[in-house]
Amino acid sequence: MNYKVKEVADLSGISVRTLHHYDEIGLLVPESVNEAGYRSYSDRELERLQQILFFREIGFPLKDIKDILDHPDFDRKHALKAHQELLIEKRQRLDSIIDTVNKTIQAMEGEQQMSPHEQFEPFDMTPIEEHKRKYAKEARQKYGDAAMNQVEQRTSGYSPQDWTTIMEQSASIYTKIAAAMDKGPEDPQVQESVAELRAWITNHFYDCTPEIFRGLGNLYVEDERFTANIDKHKAGLAVFLREAMQVYCDRLES
Repeated sequence: MNYKVKEVADLSGISVRTLHHYDEIGLLVPESVNEAGYRSYSDRELERLQQILFFREIGFPLKDIKDILDHPDFDRKHALKAHQELLIEKRQRLDSIIDTVNKTIQAMEGEQQMSPHEQFEPFDMTPIEEHKRKYAKEARQKYGDAAMNQVEQRTSGYSPQDWTTIMEQSASIYTKIAAAMDKGPEDPQVQESVAELRAWITNHFYDCTPEIFRGLGNLYVEDERFTANIDKHKAGLAVFLREAMQVYCDRLES
């Protein structure tokens, strides 16, 4: 079955202008264009558009989406599973906030009382603070006081929204790497994402030198807490990531 551009726009909820832009940059090219310039899309293009919207929802730039989808080894099923895991995490947070909104409305209408704890529970930063304290001592032992002082100086001013954004960025990077695991640790797309991971660490925490980055890769496998957290995105991701990080560091040092 074929669809006109307006029909695709209505189905997907994005504008005709956006579809034209996707065509211009080669992200979503219609199956055919007639002499009058009218675009026609098949079910195949609709499947690709769905994948584009999934990637866009979790923050991928359009250029990265195009590179991923055009790669000959792209596995749509694996990518969808990775999307599913990340979206479930987002849904759990949103469900908690929605539940608090409902309780707040009921409290305003006199149907129930709401404790201060219940009002702010979805925005509680305690888990993050506990995580920071949990690893602070051993991190100082591994990386020294200078590096950890830099971390604490940078992170002390982060707001809850800052932390949410930072964590979403890391999840996005892990999702990209997980979706490309079948291509091997030396794949250009994997190496680009590994470089993005190192830049993310440097931008938000401390100057992540190649030596530190290589050590982090080992830590992701040697410390079961890191392994469990990373493997939430896909089984075996921690081991794969260490290999990819070693390839990245080897190339920098060669």
